[in-house]
This record gives sequence, structure tokens and C-alpha cells, in this order.
Amino acid sequence: MSVGTPTRQRRTAAVRTDDGALLHATVDGSDDAPVTLVLAHGWTLSQASWDDPVGLLVPRVAAGELRLVRYDQRGHGRSTWAPGDDDPAAVTIDRLGLDMGCVLDKLAPRGPVVVAGHSMGGMTIMCLAAARPELFGDRVRGALLVSTSAGDLAPEPRTPAEEVVRRLTPGLVTAALGGARVVERLRRLTPPSSRWHRRVVRGLLYGADATEEMVRAGAEIMHASTVRSFAVFYPALGGHDKRTELAALARVPVEVLVGSSDALTPVRHSRHLAEALPEAVLHVEPRTGHMLLQERPHLVLEALGRLLDAAVDRVAA
Repeated sequence: MSVGTPTRQRRTAAVRTDDGALLHATVDGSDDAPVTLVLAHGWTLSQASWDDPVGLLVPRVAAGELRLVRYDQRGHGRSTWAPGDDDPAAVTIDRLGLDMGCVLDKLAPRGPVVVAGHSMGGMTIMCLAAARPELFGDRVRGALLVSTSAGDLAPEPRTPAEEVVRRLTPGLVTAALGGARVVERLRRLTPPSSRWHRRVVRGLLYGADATEEMVRAGAEIMHASTVRSFAVFYPALGGHDKRTELAALARVPVEVLVGSSDALTPVRHSRHLAEALPEAVLHVEPRTGHMLLQERPHLVLEALGRLLDAAVDRVAA
């Protein structure tokens, strides 16, 4: 190792949830660091989606200022499903909130915590706040919500065609799960190295300034996900609605980041969050899409830095 290279403690951990899923987690930093940061990723991604901001946090971890926990959501990355998840209707974003609570109980049982979530990970934080509000203000001292929504991702159908789609969705999920092997074989025909694959991913998830390297890295993370995680969580995202259950988050500093070109969770969703949390800081980043973690990691770092400093300052006071 070259002189001057930051060093950090790293270990992996397995968190068993109360319903039997096994969550794969990575822990960086000392157990006696003054604050712990817990990161949750989005739909069809994994903890690797946080790699760019995490890389920028290495100096704080190496200096003993920060302990970092990130994990794969159930059914994503190296985490498993629970036995009850065989019924797709049982999989909800509320359940992911309870999972995050299990991660905090096992891997951050003491001391101040800041939580951060991207997309479905932000929804996970909202569900944790609704299910376990006592954590917020005491243990959880701040929250970063990136490219996310409190609800209304599947609004009531406004046309006959939209009503047909709504009625067909359960059947489409069943069909996708039943034909998962066939779909997986088809996916292998268009890997992330395919120009067509990257063009589709760029159009859906990235802003005008995204580089080819960013798009390919994101495409590879998503490609490693399974058809099952895509199909099962699609209706769960539509059922997520915490617009009237954000009171616990109002007790702590909250920062909301969104890209102006986000097509999956458009800016209006972040504006609704800011309206529901009047003390929250909202930042709309131009020329940026849904994958803001990759596109603007320094912006994420700055928001996290403010939240982490505030959490530590409160302890010192």
C-alpha cells in the first residue's frame, strides 16, 4: 500500500430479519466512531449503487469520524428472500422499513445514526419512520432522501387503457415469475456491453451530463438483479404511500435531492416531500436523472456531510 493511502476497517455481516430473510451488509469503520451512516439502495440495484459517494467518504471513515453500514435489500444483491415472500402480494415497502430497523438493531445498536436512501431506499426510510417513530430524534439524527417519493407512483387510472393496465398488473407479475428462466435467457442476449442496452438505460435513468462509464456501471448493477426482484417489487412500489405518515421525519434534519431530468421519481415527488417536511432542505440538480448517486456524488457527499456534522454536534452539546 502506498504511503498516504487511507486505511479503513471493513467486515461483512449477515442480518436475519424477524420473518427469515438474510440481509448481506458491509460495515466500514470503527465501532466507536461518533456517528453511524446507514445506506439503503433502490429497486433492482444493490449496495454497489452507493460506491461513488462511499468512495468520497473514505477519509472520514479512515480518520475514525464515521462508521458506515450499507446493505442489500431483500431479494437484491447477496440478500435472500424470506419464506413468506413466495407470495408476491406479501412483499411491500413497509416490510423493507422493518428490515432497515433490523439492520439498525443488529449493526448500529448504540449511538447516533444518520440514514440515507436512494429511490426505493428513501421509501424504506419513510416506512421505518412510520413503523418505529421512537427511533427518530433520539437514535436517528438525520435523513437524506435521494430521487424518491412518499407515494402516488401509481395514481388512480384516468383512462380506460390505464385501468386495463392496473387490472392486468397482478397477472403480468405472475407471468414474469413463471417465465423467469426464459426472460433471463433473453436478458443475456443484450448485456450491458450492448450499445442498445446502454441507450435504453441512459434514456430511462440518466441526465444529459452522464458519461458512458457511469451508464455502463449502473447497467451492470441492474443487470445483476433478478427478474423476480423486478417483478415482485413493481406493484409494491405502486402501493407505497406514506404521504400522511412523515411526522417522525419532521423531528430530524432532512435533505432531499432530485435530478431535474428524473423520469422515475420526477421533481414533483420531491417537492411534495419538502411541503410535508417544511424544515427539509430541497435541492433540484439540473441536467441530472434518477441515478443522482453516480451523476453527482459530490452533491451527495455535501448533503451527507451536513447531516453527519449536525448529528455529532448535537451529541457534543
